Amino acid sequence: MSTRHFIDASDYTTAEIKGLIDEGIAMKANPREYTSVLQGKALALLFEKPSLRTRVSFDVGIHQLGGFSIYLSPNDINLGKRESIPDVARNLDRMVQGVMVRTFSHQVILDMAEYSRVPIINGLTDFSHPCQAVADFMTMREYKGRVDGLKLAYVGDGNNLAHSLMHTGVRLGSEVRIVTPKGYEPDTSVVEWAQRESPATGAKVWITNDPAEGVKDADVVYTDVWASMGQESEAEERRKIFIPFQVNSDLMAHAADDAIFMHCLPAHRGEEVTDEVIDSRQSVVFDQAENRLHSQKAVMALLMK
Repeated sequence: MSTRHFIDASDYTTAEIKGLIDEGIAMKANPREYTSVLQGKALALLFEKPSLRTRVSFDVGIHQLGGFSIYLSPNDINLGKRESIPDVARNLDRMVQGVMVRTFSHQVILDMAEYSRVPIINGLTDFSHPCQAVADFMTMREYKGRVDGLKLAYVGDGNNLAHSLMHTGVRLGSEVRIVTPKGYEPDTSVVEWAQRESPATGAKVWITNDPAEGVKDADVVYTDVWASMGQESEAEERRKIFIPFQVNSDLMAHAADDAIFMHCLPAHRGEEVTDEVIDSRQSVVFDQAENRLHSQKAVMALLMK
């Protein structure tokens, strides 16, 4: 039997994604029932990008499931330079029962998965952020009671997060709107995948360059930083282009009256979102951050048992 990895939500069925959300909610409600699920098992945490939520949630999560973690910094590994990716994968799979990788190039994750005999979990790449998206839809279900047919307006760069929201939303039958400046739309391959797969679940995915149109009557308004890690040199140029896409009270007024606001964090307050929105009663960003812990515990339990 081949090893199962968690690279992208598109690799999983609708039932499997729903199952992860159900399990995350159950683990959140009754954490003591799951304290020995991964008793004695080791998770390597391999970081090439800095992190707050990803590191803490995986570290705490594996401990809460009865296992333990080993943190590997960029200096410890230096992937592909000090040692080849295949060799890293084939060393780690002799010693641990799972590997979480947070890196830049998506190819790193794919190469790790190709050579590893233990599960590889995508903690973030430049192409996708599936663990975040599962936590996000878990949060939406908690607040809205459902995700099928839910109108999600993602406002900002068509980046890794946008890709994973599309992957996950399509599997769950949601309406995902990508609201982005012209020239910053999501990867064409993801858009084509979404259009091809949407009919199976009744999902809808569409892209607009008009913020008011994209947010109109949305149940969820979601944003992310305008320049991700590795794009710092573009930050000033992007700021000028993305200003009309700032999520502020005026833009939120176009959404449904009971719309919630989401952000994967960290937030650049005063840029992609104003204080009045992120600190408002509509904001669920810290519940969303907490759900990284619970949903990722579900992922680890599924893959590492």
